[in-house]
Amino acid sequence: MHNVVNNLLSIQNELKIKIKKLNLNNYNPNIIAVSKTFSMKDIEPLINHGHIHFGENKVQEAVKKWLNVKNDIKSIKLHMIGKLQTNKVKYVIPLFDYIHSLDNLKLAEKISNEQIKKNKIINLFIQINIENEKQKSGILIEELNSFYKTCTQDLGLKIIGLMCLPPNEKKSSLYFYKMQQLAERLNLKEISMGMSSDYLDAINFQATYLRIGTKIFGNRN
Repeated sequence: MHNVVNNLLSIQNELKIKIKKLNLNNYNPNIIAVSKTFSMKDIEPLINHGHIHFGENKVQEAVKKWLNVKNDIKSIKLHMIGKLQTNKVKYVIPLFDYIHSLDNLKLAEKISNEQIKKNKIINLFIQINIENEKQKSGILIEELNSFYKTCTQDLGLKIIGLMCLPPNEKKSSLYFYKMQQLAERLNLKEISMGMSSDYLDAINFQATYLRIGTKIFGNRN
């Protein structure tokens, strides 16, 4: 069995043990294999194993890698997990199934327009600026309610959940707890949080999408 498949199975086993320990019945988080910078040769063993969720952060790279593969294998779900510029949205809508980095109104408007043009609805996560740092990407907590309302009611976007990038891995649990509270407040079922270094912590707060790269594919060059 290929290394990447072994790595995935090992993570799945860890999650199974953790979930059982927490006594969380009917809780089955999705693992997004973050395949950015890795070639299709590295990714193929996971596809052959039947894994369907993959994450990319660069649009051009994703188009090059995934366009033909996604045409051939309809079950694959592609997640845009990186910063998304408005001028790239027209390429993202046809190829991707999820965007995890909806972080401003201009982007929301562009996604809404492109969805109409392409006749495709995409699943969206609002990226939260969990530390409320003005210089960082993401929606500030105090602006979340009004942004969510604008996205769903005025722009007709399909917001399925919230996403965060904890600024300090040592304090991940604190941010994950905040995220869980915010998602509950808006009655959103999905939370995208937890990476290679802290995905087991994210399970404590019922993350539904874990973005795991290094732990599956190894270190990037």
